[in-house]
Amino acid sequence: MTLSAPVPATTKKPSRPSERFAAYVFGLCDSKRTRAELRRGLGLPVERCNYLHRYLVPWTADAHPDAKRAHYAVAALIAARPRTARDLPAPGAADSEGGGARRARANLGAALGQAVTRGVLKPATAESALHLMSRQSADAVHPGLPALTRQLLTGGIPVDWAVLVEDLSWWNRDRDRIATAWLESYFRITSAQTAPDDTGAEIPDVTEENQR
Repeated sequence: MTLSAPVPATTKKPSRPSERFAAYVFGLCDSKRTRAELRRGLGLPVERCNYLHRYLVPWTADAHPDAKRAHYAVAALIAARPRTARDLPAPGAADSEGGGARRARANLGAALGQAVTRGVLKPATAESALHLMSRQSADAVHPGLPALTRQLLTGGIPVDWAVLVEDLSWWNRDRDRIATAWLESYFRITSAQTAPDDTGAEIPDVTEENQR
């Protein structure tokens, strides 16, 4: 009997448009020249990103203005990754905030939570950044992202660029929901780190008879 040769495992292709976009930008960044041109859009509105149009117009031609700005911003952020962070694994669809059962992809709040638990950021700094962004429009949030993401990446904390594209695209239209998700993800991670271990703790007797 002839045994068929095993089929080699293949890398799962990105399924979401935001994942395909992030993968596309990562590919562009293999060229030093292209990476430098994308980096010129760091923190700038679309109207001032002349060097990015040739690469991003095919992805944003039909996008609403907020989504277009989100794609330009994230492309520049990916291109501006510090050298030490370029080998960080990109979060995948199976990534979760806390391991175990599969959960939602990690948003920026989750990244900040990981930064706190690993000592990259102080809790007061991370929480202040989250609360400030939750009250701001996209016009105010975008300029602060280069410094924030650079600090995360330098500390070895990966950023899920696909999720960031999606969140920024809808920030002005659905800020409360997205900001709440960021805060919930942050506190879910940081509270898990600081929660007391009550295994074996004595349970107080609060029966009516004992209270007399």
